[in-house]
Amino acid sequence: MNRPVVIAAGGTGGHMFPALSLAAELRARGQPVVIACDARGARYLAPGIDHRLIQAASPTGRWRARLGGIGRLTIGFAQSLCFLHRARPTAVAAFGGYAAVPIGLAAAMLRIPLLVHEQNAVLGRANRMIARRAARLALTFAATRGAEAAPAARQLVTGNPVRAQVAALRERPYRAPVAEQPLRVLVVGGSQGARLFSEIVPAAIARLSKSERARLALAQQCRAEDLQRVASAYAGLGFEAELAPFFDDLPERMTASHLIVSRAGASSVAELLALGRPALLVPYRFAAEGHQSANAEAVSRAGACWLIEETKLDADALAAKLRSALDQPQELVRLAARAAALGRTDAASALADAVQSLVSPAAVKTQMEALA
Repeated sequence: MNRPVVIAAGGTGGHMFPALSLAAELRARGQPVVIACDARGARYLAPGIDHRLIQAASPTGRWRARLGGIGRLTIGFAQSLCFLHRARPTAVAAFGGYAAVPIGLAAAMLRIPLLVHEQNAVLGRANRMIARRAARLALTFAATRGAEAAPAARQLVTGNPVRAQVAALRERPYRAPVAEQPLRVLVVGGSQGARLFSEIVPAAIARLSKSERARLALAQQCRAEDLQRVASAYAGLGFEAELAPFFDDLPERMTASHLIVSRAGASSVAELLALGRPALLVPYRFAAEGHQSANAEAVSRAGACWLIEETKLDADALAAKLRSALDQPQELVRLAARAAALGRTDAASALADAVQSLVSPAAVKTQMEALA
């Protein structure tokens, strides 16, 4: 029986979804895979997926929380040593989150080739703890803050895997609205984004003239508790908007949109770039390590999005951007082209190539040199 590859990730979707994309790609190549995650991460696993639960927690916060986190990481390290010793994997791929730390450290101790993948434009705390021990540090952005934790010779840029539904839509060209066609605007975000946008977007629409509002077709994600309030705000303006707590067909909607207003999480940014769609990014200001701001700034520097920091977002600022989109559709075309140039749908394949390249005498030597 072929020895497996172990893929480790923490409990958020931002870590688990790229990890599962790599797992699917490796399985398609005939490579057995075992997922190592914490209990939160297990929520994202389909029935029947081979996995092991690893104790982990953040070693930050007040002293009691720090001690508890260190204790759970210590237990997780012991679990990881036993698990890896029995499984004898050919390689380990770690995708961040604290559940990846015990596995990464155990892999280093057992001289198992280790790849670390960073989804954001800043190396996360958990990845910083293991990146210098990695034979490969795979990056989403070439200019990732903190990537110097690993020598440049061990770094490679793979991008961040996107959902299959998104990859399938990659080739649909972007077309700006033509005369008599409304500007289709999609507003999406997690719970924090939906709450902010539920306050700001109706106020911005109110700043537009009646003729400007008539040229907009708006679909907006809202928290269930905000739906009635937001619907009433639009009704008071005589403006029709499609509102929902969740859109099942989000990739299709993103592809059909002329402008997307979104937070700047790693998965959201990767999908916008893969689709080549113009976006106004509003990074969540309390995101760990400022990673959403780093993501948005990386895309903005490439001229592939509009960026408004949350502290500067108000009704007037958003209304001004909507007017620009209405009056300068060629600017949207430019943003779309630059986004498409940055985006990629082969990240899972590139990561699988990198993992499989580790299974060689030269790679093992590199791993041992990393630990010296």
